[in-house]
Amino acid sequence: MLVNYLVEYGQSLFFLVKEMAPYLLLGFIIAGLLNEFLPQKSIYKFLKKKNLKSSINAAIVGVPLPLCSCGVIPTGISFYKSGASKGATTSFLISTPQTGIDSVMATTSLLGLPFALIRVVVAFVSGIIGGSITNVFDKDPNSKIAESKNQTVSTTSTKKRVYRAFHYAFVEFFEDIAKWLVIGLLIAALFSVVIPNNFFEQYLTNTSLDIPVILLASIPLYVCATGSVPIAAVLLAKGISPGAAFVFLMAGPATNAGTITVISKYLGKKTTLIYLGSIIGTAIITGYLINQVFPTDLLKIPASITSQEHHQNRFYSIIEIISTIFLIALIIRAAYSKLFRKSLPKTKKETGIMKKTIKVKGMSCNHCKSSVEKTLSGMEGITNVDVLLQEEQVVLSGEKINLKEVEKKIEGIGFEYAGEE
Repeated sequence: MLVNYLVEYGQSLFFLVKEMAPYLLLGFIIAGLLNEFLPQKSIYKFLKKKNLKSSINAAIVGVPLPLCSCGVIPTGISFYKSGASKGATTSFLISTPQTGIDSVMATTSLLGLPFALIRVVVAFVSGIIGGSITNVFDKDPNSKIAESKNQTVSTTSTKKRVYRAFHYAFVEFFEDIAKWLVIGLLIAALFSVVIPNNFFEQYLTNTSLDIPVILLASIPLYVCATGSVPIAAVLLAKGISPGAAFVFLMAGPATNAGTITVISKYLGKKTTLIYLGSIIGTAIITGYLINQVFPTDLLKIPASITSQEHHQNRFYSIIEIISTIFLIALIIRAAYSKLFRKSLPKTKKETGIMKKTIKVKGMSCNHCKSSVEKTLSGMEGITNVDVLLQEEQVVLSGEKINLKEVEKKIEGIGFEYAGEE
């Protein structure tokens, strides 16, 4: 009995990985190219005004970016500190974590193109709604616009930039989401084995109730946009309504306790309520509309996602096999990097060089690491910045290190300065 469950679990897990792998790898490549070639500094001027256009611009920028709800915080706060309006910042913070080019590809692979398109449109619309309401009801008293400085044109060769794009896609970015992607896949495979077929149709027959139930479960949880896809796919296959599955895809990635705390600290309680209200309100309305308006057969995935016969008889293409092997290799490499990466040496005294190790809380991904390094590297007197994510430490080197200024910079991008080690 146990052996049968394990075999079925392995088959379901492999099916999910195989279905997502080609789309995910393509999504990672596009994400890397966006990260390298999208001129972030020039974006500020499109976000500074307190009007509808700035909120729309912020949503346009945010929807394709592959940033999770933790990684989006330093970017959003950086935009705000650099002169973006509070409405545009709110729009960016709402629209970005809900989706991204990688999660759109993953959604297309498991849930179909209509579901993926709806996800993009709703992320875009909810961001605009939140930004517009913020501009009306929570006006930013700080009208001063900070202009971006040192916007020099990159002289790096195209070949090197393409290399950096692929390095970001398959090393930095993949390490950020690998943990949550694996967790999502493992949970989804477990649900496919443990939950009986049509379980939700039998025990949660009222589709008007499954949406608020899923919403309540999604808000406090953290699951990235990509990692939420296999879970939603299996829940959908087990009988949950398409609208409830969509609510999970929207609310899970966009809301968690850490994000809410930081937004409240830097943008205020009123903006935080608007942020949550926009996400929750849009998710509920869209969920019910999906259940009532859209054809079920257009959105619902085949029940064969959990069919043992389907797994046994399925022909796997060369592209699927290669993509699956490559994706598994990336996961193994990311796990090895996380588990066995050596810490940098503690503070050492060197002739003419001062070194200090500080504690910084709230860093959880490579994007957080990059934000801290870029912010502190630009300070006068600091020549080198090494971020240790697992230890929550930052090692600073330089001829002169002003910890009070360092604290302001750290707090300014949404992290917590916890003193010198």
